[in-house]
Amino acid sequence: MLKITTLSENTADNLGLLAEWGLSILVETNEANVLLDTGQTVSVTHNAEALGIDLRKVDKIVLSHGHVDHTGGLANVLGKIGEKTEVIAHPDVVDAKFSGKDEDKRKNIALPFQLQELEKLGAKFRLSKKPVKITADIMTTGEVPMVTDFEPMPADRFYVKENQKWHADELNDDLALIINTKPGLIVVLGCSHHGMINTLYHAQKLTGRNTIRMVIGGCHLINSPVERVYQTIDALKELKIQKIGVSHCTGQEGSAIMAQELGERFFYNNACTRIDVTDNEIKVD
Repeated sequence: MLKITTLSENTADNLGLLAEWGLSILVETNEANVLLDTGQTVSVTHNAEALGIDLRKVDKIVLSHGHVDHTGGLANVLGKIGEKTEVIAHPDVVDAKFSGKDEDKRKNIALPFQLQELEKLGAKFRLSKKPVKITADIMTTGEVPMVTDFEPMPADRFYVKENQKWHADELNDDLALIINTKPGLIVVLGCSHHGMINTLYHAQKLTGRNTIRMVIGGCHLINSPVERVYQTIDALKELKIQKIGVSHCTGQEGSAIMAQELGERFFYNNACTRIDVTDNEIKVD
């Protein structure tokens, strides 16, 4: 059994659900239930209740990186789970993260909680730069190497503050989930700050498998040059991925171009999207 439900995203596809800038995706299998990211505020807990999903069954939480739109709902989620829960992330998830070119106007976008505060709510942090094996078939990517020539990090947008000094944030905490199924891999992205294609290549290298059945989540193509969008699409076509469900930071222009170029393989993965995966079929509702 493999079910994937998007609990928080910029858009919602049903009455009674909340949409907010951010992302949270629940992966349910026979071995474990893993929540990737927790949205920005209360959307995850609200939408889970609206969809009849009991968050108490979440076994592990994975944070794709330390930005507030992926971590801000963590305290609420832990409160709903109500017991000790392992939270897997990169050590840099706790950095003082900011965005903005103008030093005087930079916005705090960091994890909005102290670790001690979250530990009191039941979080058991496992901070690792390397991939973490969650079950026999689910793992994190760990740090994603940047190998393509068309997925550069913006040098003047993200910063960390350390000892009152600013440094460019290389966002080494950017990671994704890899699910290994018999016919091929499924990759669940958080924000793809290190590049969607870089992440997919890394997943192939880590698992030794070339076939990627599906990729869903944030592709971070927002405000990207159109040329980069087409280069990304070319790489996706070369990878022969069966389903591509974009979310969050992909951006409207990038999503529209991908929909046109990828045809039936494309879908928009928003709050309320439910995916049932078998060895023979990927069903998206």
